[in-house]
Amino acid sequence: MKTPFLTGAAIAALTVGTPAAFAASKAEVLTTYANIAEAKYEDSLITAKTLQAAIEALIATPSAEALQAAKDAWLAARVPYQQSEVFRFGNAIVDDWEGKVNAWPLDEGLIDYVDASYGGATDENAAAALNVVANPAFTLSGENIDASDITPALLEGALHEAEGVESNVATGYHAIEFLLWGQDLNGTEHGAGNRPWTDYAAGDACTNGNCDRRGAYLKAAADLLVSDLEWITAQWGSDGEARDTLLSDENAGITAMLTGMGSLSYGETAGERMRLGLMLNDPEEEHDCFSDNTHNSHYFDGLGVQNVYLGEYVRVNGELVSGPALADLVAAADADLNAELTGKLATTMLKLGRIKTAAEAGFSYDQMLEQGNAAGEALVMGGVEALVDQTRSIERVVSALDLDGVAIEGSDSLDNPTAVFE
Repeated sequence: MKTPFLTGAAIAALTVGTPAAFAASKAEVLTTYANIAEAKYEDSLITAKTLQAAIEALIATPSAEALQAAKDAWLAARVPYQQSEVFRFGNAIVDDWEGKVNAWPLDEGLIDYVDASYGGATDENAAAALNVVANPAFTLSGENIDASDITPALLEGALHEAEGVESNVATGYHAIEFLLWGQDLNGTEHGAGNRPWTDYAAGDACTNGNCDRRGAYLKAAADLLVSDLEWITAQWGSDGEARDTLLSDENAGITAMLTGMGSLSYGETAGERMRLGLMLNDPEEEHDCFSDNTHNSHYFDGLGVQNVYLGEYVRVNGELVSGPALADLVAAADADLNAELTGKLATTMLKLGRIKTAAEAGFSYDQMLEQGNAAGEALVMGGVEALVDQTRSIERVVSALDLDGVAIEGSDSLDNPTAVFE
């Protein structure tokens, strides 16, 4: 029989009178955090390579089955990656890199054909309907661009955030998502994008034109995603810059942990990804809007926050990565506060789990955003309120650990709702 794993906090609780001897150190907690980061990014890389192989198979032998296999691989790849988003906000190296792989929302007309209802260029984005797939040559920022060969270098060098516009997203998960699913034209009705597999077919079977270039774009985006994930995984390795920076200053490292937990909980997920879309009743505000996978995005973001606090992560192969945790430090400082935050994290996962369960049963996140849909609003707001509530306890942890410099990201949708409609 295996001995059950006990955290430092649990051991301390069982050894009344000598808690200090068993308390986790900040260095140990930061090492666990770095180990979990490395494992999550490595899992993201492993699943991205599976996605890359599925995309290559689709391009080589297009079929409905090959397209579905690529979609399935994309969905699987999102599971570890979304759990890694908790490393944003507090780690500059992650923030400087993250926009290459997970930027959203995007003006998909930059990449490929769109429905007439999408419109064309706007004052905010002259390249909103550029359609790189259909145009082997074009002009951006007054420069003539040769796009006859669609390569990773073209995507990240000339197209991504072209002309300084953030919605010109040319790389990463969401560019790939659009190329696999196409636009979701269902509004707040049930249903995801419905791109035909023949968009990748050869010769006369090709639909919507430029199937070879569409495949080239998809392959370039997948190759770039893999190389970007290889880079970030290495940064959290034993000699990586992210790990070295984290461990070089213990208080700054713990501050980074709490900044990421609080900002992802509050401004990013509760605010920009959930409350804002509900206020606007706009399915375009979904995080995974083409695939209707947003319920999973929210769930695994929440799980990422929880597993950083508890110091444990279950890898895609079932392996448990665990060690001394932030929860142990908090328990040593204020056992009641640790119990409070641990409970609130569990409540959040329950509320996000309800959204996930409902969506998987056929009540899609699009439908939850529909104006006047009371059941949908209750589900989404249950998640929002739980995330906000856990953030309040995260702020109390900052005080309990006597830390400075924790700046939790906000959102107008939570802090100044009237500004959303100005």
